[in-house]
This record gives sequence, C-alpha cells and structure tokens, in this order.
Amino acid sequence: MLNRRSLLLAAFGVIAAPAAWAREAAPSLMLADVYRPGMSLADYWVSEKYDGVRGYWDGKQLWTRGGERVVAPAWFTTPLPRQPLDGELWAGRGRFSHAVSTVRSQTPNDAAWHEMRFMVFDLPAQAGDFTTRLAALRKLLPITDAPWAVAVPQERATTHEDLQALLDKTVKMGGEGLMLHRGSSSYRAERNNDLLKVKPYDDAEARVIEHVPGKGKHSARVGALVVETADGKRFKLGTGLTDAERENPPAIGSWVTYRYNGTTAKGLPRFARFMRVREG
Repeated sequence: MLNRRSLLLAAFGVIAAPAAWAREAAPSLMLADVYRPGMSLADYWVSEKYDGVRGYWDGKQLWTRGGERVVAPAWFTTPLPRQPLDGELWAGRGRFSHAVSTVRSQTPNDAAWHEMRFMVFDLPAQAGDFTTRLAALRKLLPITDAPWAVAVPQERATTHEDLQALLDKTVKMGGEGLMLHRGSSSYRAERNNDLLKVKPYDDAEARVIEHVPGKGKHSARVGALVVETADGKRFKLGTGLTDAERENPPAIGSWVTYRYNGTTAKGLPRFARFMRVREG
C-alpha cells in the first residue's frame, strides 16, 4: 500500500527514484525561534517570511533542509556562486504547492522552474556577523545570468508597533509573516533567538505517532493524528485535516506543522490545528 509520501509524489507526477531522492546528511542550518511582544528589537533586521521550501546551496548542489537533493535544471544552478547560500525556494505568495511539487520532482520541469525564485537570506560560510554577511550578500546578488537568485530585502526593525503594522500589511498582501535577524549574530546551526519568526499565530512541529479512526462522517477514514513534540508532549490533531488528508494521512513517523493559540497550564497547545506535512 502506498504511504503518504508516495501518494504525494504520485500526485505531483513524480516517478519513484529512490537513488536520486536519497536522504543525505541534513545541512547544518540556522533555525528560527518565535518572536514575542516585549522582546527587544535592538540590532534586528526584518524581512518577509517566504512560504516555500528551505533551500541550501553548498556551492555545487541544492539541498532541502532535510538533506534531500533538489534536481533543478542546469540553467537554474550553473550561474550560482561557488559558495554556500541559505534561502527559500519560492514560487510567490500563496503558491506553496507549486514550490513543493517543483522542488520535489526528480524530472525538472523547465516551465515550473521558470516560476521559481531562490530567495537568499544568508551566506553561511561568510565570515563576520549578520550585518557583515548581509553587506557581502548585497554585493554578490543579483547576478546577471541568474536573476532568479534574489537577495532578500532587509530593513532595520524599529518598534513593536511598526513591526505589527508591517506584519499586518504583509499578511493582507498574501504573505506568511516576517523574519528577524540579529545584526550581531554569527551563523550558528541551531535554533536560537538570533533568528526569529513573526507570524499572526503560533506554529510548531510534531511527529506523527498514531492514526485515530474517525467517527460519524469520518468513520471510514482518520479522525485525528496523535503527535509528539520534540520535548515529549503528546496531543491530538484533528482540526484542519482535509477529506483527502483523512483518507491518506501523513505517515507514522513523519513531521507535521500545526498552528495554535498559546498553551495550557500543562504546556499543551491551545486550539491546535493541522497545517501540513513538513517539507524538507
């Protein structure tokens, strides 16, 4: 029986190719913590949070956050610089599905890749703090032969009120949220508050450990997912699943992203809602 991953690949028209899609060692990437009102914005840069697939260019090859090789057309990667780039493979606001299907296909579709952008926000191997790396990035990009490789626009953060206004504006335009980079930070491959995400809701990731049978109109499919967070907390995710996702649920062991509104006294997410299977 096909699992969730196989069904997704089949839906995107991808022929299974285990060797080509083998998971390598995941790249060591800087991960974001969550911004909370009241945190100091001193020395932070702010940019849009792009809803795509995290992409890491090692100077020769593109990889996903999870260590899966991205088979992009030669014309897309050949002009890229021979130094590591950290960014988002993005198809535009509201086009997450296009980005996922394009990045995951083992037979690159030229037309689909022509709609993609590599939104670069950092230079992992560049010496210096983020402000220094940003200056180097702005000198490196754009490249005439690769206009699809874009240095993410950054501006200095000021006040919480201005940040909230920018968040509201970005979300109304179809954006996902904002990112904050601390100017004095080095590139550290860990999750810390040198990098913060700013969104109109909380979100996090958890691993699927069980499928709960549905009842009533969902009696023939999954009713909820039992998930476990990285720190061992378990809870159910039922809200947010589409009928198609209930019929072909995320595989046991896969990681999913969920949104929520704060936590309970026991530290569990309030009003947790399934968003999607984590990509890369």
